[in-house]
Amino acid sequence: MAHFVSLASVGVLALVVPHSLAVPFVSEAETTVRSNAATTASVVAVTNVTSHGAYTGPPATTTGALSTEVTALTIPARPPEQYKLQYPADGQLHQPQPAPYTPGGGLGTNGTEPVYRVVSDFDYESVALALYQEWIELDLFHWGLARFSAEEFEAAGLNAEDRFLIQFMANQEVGHATALTNMLGRNAPVQCTYNYPVTSVREFIDFNQKLTRWGESGVYGFINHLDSRETAQILLQSITTEARQQLIFRQFDGLFPMPVWFEIGIPQSWAWTLLAPYISSCPANQTRLIWQNFPSLRVLNQPNPARINGSDVWNETTGGYANTLSTRNISRSESCLNATTGQNCAPAISRNRTIPLSYPGRQVFLEWDSPGKTVGPNNSYVTSVSAGYPRYAAWVSQLNVTYTPLQDVNGNTAYTIQPNTSTYEGDPAVNGTIFLAITDDDLFVTPFNLTQINPHVNALAIYQAG
Repeated sequence: MAHFVSLASVGVLALVVPHSLAVPFVSEAETTVRSNAATTASVVAVTNVTSHGAYTGPPATTTGALSTEVTALTIPARPPEQYKLQYPADGQLHQPQPAPYTPGGGLGTNGTEPVYRVVSDFDYESVALALYQEWIELDLFHWGLARFSAEEFEAAGLNAEDRFLIQFMANQEVGHATALTNMLGRNAPVQCTYNYPVTSVREFIDFNQKLTRWGESGVYGFINHLDSRETAQILLQSITTEARQQLIFRQFDGLFPMPVWFEIGIPQSWAWTLLAPYISSCPANQTRLIWQNFPSLRVLNQPNPARINGSDVWNETTGGYANTLSTRNISRSESCLNATTGQNCAPAISRNRTIPLSYPGRQVFLEWDSPGKTVGPNNSYVTSVSAGYPRYAAWVSQLNVTYTPLQDVNGNTAYTIQPNTSTYEGDPAVNGTIFLAITDDDLFVTPFNLTQINPHVNALAIYQAG
């Protein structure tokens, strides 16, 4: 302690003696300060899932989403609540202050002790969906690191430090799964077994950036509708990490990291539709979900980020829903992995392609499944729709839902034209990793009430716009 006191004394002398000379001082550690680790909460039990692949068990005995009494076929559109139009928003205070420097209003601001648990069916089903997502990410990141050799990662431009980042992202999922499990309680969903549509490192990375997109967007879609504001706070602090994961996987995929001004929020049934096909089986007593499973939509000319000309493609995905890129038929001269500047798509902080992956006016050819297919854990969920005849493609990106007419509809196939629309001037709305749906109506919806579109959806997919 005397050593530190003497340093302080020198500082004081330097202030009171105007002509003193500054003496250089290099601090050297003389002791190591030790302290006992603080008590921390234990993490949820995690096991390394050893079984991967398609479900091969017996036919499911329970099918369909969790359900109870349904009071209406749809939730009708209503006018806005009047009180939301009455606040003058003039920069002045219009309510008594509950405390100094504290404006009136707000939710969960009355001083009551926070309770970090779900408090309604809506909360439970939403957070349980998010937990299913955290579990698959935890397994997927570990699986890819074990499935592919260091040499295969190196050939795809990812070195040991990059692989450690993926490992660290898996560690993050342990924390996320723990937090969500604690907020749900003893019946929270647990780890399952999974089936991934990838056979190469490049496909693995592309699937990751699409999986984390619907994981991130799925939470954005419901977080502000939760009854438990405390639960929403924890989810917010986890999903911001997920957003960074999605950005990093875009960088690993050789894509521009953030080509939009606003990220997308989607309904829970969209997130569950995209996630469920990659879950093979779960324990027999696993918590079931209420959310709908829509049929799969395949983008037959889905842009392929592994190509120099990613837009000039046909049938180069590993299947519907995620529409993950396939590297199977790409020759060395067509691959952008080691191409020249402007064409190169090797992992990087940022890439700016001279040939865009997609563009307004592009013909997009589509094929979709009919409802009634079993999907998800133990094939125990069934795809369903309440929509009528398919008439539109709904492009869901940023703050926009833009509809384009389906052309040449023939059974479950059609094409449409990629729209030319902007969120704000200078911000093309259709960009990045976005969502594409087939609908029977061009219903007007906005980010906060996007779930109103669900009764009109025929099929759903990820579209790689940029």
